[in-house]
Amino acid sequence: MYRKYLNLKLIKHYNKPIHSLKITADTYRMTTKIEHSYDVLILGSGAAGLSTALHLDPTLKIAVISKGDLSSGSTAWAQGGISAVLDETDSFEQHVADTLSAGAGLGDEQVIEKTVSEGQKVIEWLLSIGVGFTRSKNANSSHDLHLTQEGGHSHRRVVHVADATGNAVQNQLIEQVKAADNIDVLPHYIAVDLITTQKLGLEDNRCLGAYLLNRNSDQIEVFRANNVVLATGGASKVYLYTSNPDGTCGDGIAMAWRAGCRVANMEFMQFHPTCLYHPNAKSYLISEAVRGEGGKIVLADGTEFLHRFDSRGVLAPRDIVARAIDYMMKKHGLDCVYLDISHKSEAFIRKHFPNIYERCLALGYDMSKEPIPVVPAAHYTCGGVMTDSSGRTDLDQLYAVGEVAHTGLHGANRMASNSLLECLAYGRFASQHINLHARHDLPNIDIPAWDESRVADSDEQIVVAHNWDELRRFMWDYVGIVRTTKRMERAKHRIDLLQQEIDEYYSNFRVSRDLIELRNIAVVADLIIRSALSRHESRGLHYTLDFPETLANLDKVNTVLTPPQAKPTKPV
Repeated sequence: MYRKYLNLKLIKHYNKPIHSLKITADTYRMTTKIEHSYDVLILGSGAAGLSTALHLDPTLKIAVISKGDLSSGSTAWAQGGISAVLDETDSFEQHVADTLSAGAGLGDEQVIEKTVSEGQKVIEWLLSIGVGFTRSKNANSSHDLHLTQEGGHSHRRVVHVADATGNAVQNQLIEQVKAADNIDVLPHYIAVDLITTQKLGLEDNRCLGAYLLNRNSDQIEVFRANNVVLATGGASKVYLYTSNPDGTCGDGIAMAWRAGCRVANMEFMQFHPTCLYHPNAKSYLISEAVRGEGGKIVLADGTEFLHRFDSRGVLAPRDIVARAIDYMMKKHGLDCVYLDISHKSEAFIRKHFPNIYERCLALGYDMSKEPIPVVPAAHYTCGGVMTDSSGRTDLDQLYAVGEVAHTGLHGANRMASNSLLECLAYGRFASQHINLHARHDLPNIDIPAWDESRVADSDEQIVVAHNWDELRRFMWDYVGIVRTTKRMERAKHRIDLLQQEIDEYYSNFRVSRDLIELRNIAVVADLIIRSALSRHESRGLHYTLDFPETLANLDKVNTVLTPPQAKPTKPV
């Protein structure tokens, strides 16, 4: 039985600083309690979450939670493809070597080997559920899947569905999940916080479920589960310009941190080099495959420049290409650079990039006849919640899969098209571990309802909107592609003040999606800044003018942050 007396702030707004006040069980009844029970609660409906659900034992009762519609996450936005060794001239060893090279000395070789070796199984499974990959007979292979090449890869090994792979994969996963009798799909819920035994005053620390805001009723409901899987995606929304959908606010990272889980390598935020520069495009991503098929990065006068920064030119890893573009834009005072594939035929471009072609055409650019303007934008979170090779976190009964997790696969920079591979591979790894340790009886622990009896509706939403804008702007300006200690210290000062204001606001007003997400991006921004300030070198996606060299003694040294309340139940 949990302690009879709990802190008011702890019940009213979970995991706030403790201010002692006795609250009895009668107080809980002031808020109507809606409670759901599942064997497995999956927060997130992208490739990682859905594949986890589909690989779980069909006797388990599963809930898949989505902030919006099931297709509202980042998976549907992924254009490039899934990396897998399928060509006879390629090898697992070369895929591992390329991933290690892109990760700039921080990738975990054992994790990379395990993930890469899963590639063929992932593709075969997706084919079995109906994903229609692009076909083209290969001279060096027994299969007819078309393979393309992207930055950092030494071979053609990217399986794709034209230029909309993520959308095709997502649609098939959704169909499979909806057809499963043991899976409940719950859209339009947003997670507020994890429920743990430690927060309820018990001595051990394990995850019991989560508080979720039902966006249809504006009521916070209790979801209890034997296992919780974070598949909430990354945190690129912390930056002003991003290629990601609006929901990528680092929710899972922030919730896991507040629950006592360590995070690692948060300084490594990947900026995609080529997002369409247009006031109405909202940072529309131009796939790296365009460069893989011959696209050039040029200045307005047609001058190529990437070879000055790396011998691989347009096929250099994303961090190098993004920094080179950032350098040229700042040096010459440019608003953008250009991506030019107009030397290819219109038929070729329409065949390989039908969606990108149509999107650009709708915005006034014919990429078969002219270069298109591009700029870098925040794209992928390479760090995250620390997990083991089965997706387990520091907190017992809590797993993390996909972009929310730090597995050791990406190191200091993610190689193109390894992201969907990771989501699908770790969905299987996590489900295998859950299946082996599955239990159907929920612990007999009373979980209080979320108490909103002492909060008010805010009539000052402008405060939340202003804080959203301020945070994302100073992160872009001070903790972006190229950093300095002075800029980052300035950002740290701003985030400390902002978090105090957010905490005060959070304590006094009824929670909303905007407030929950603002709270989470503030936590993530703080973790990014602290991690970046602690790394006194430049490596991969972290480049600072004060420490421009990469230090050999920091090879394999990850940046690990531990929350003050952490009591991990096992090493990760």
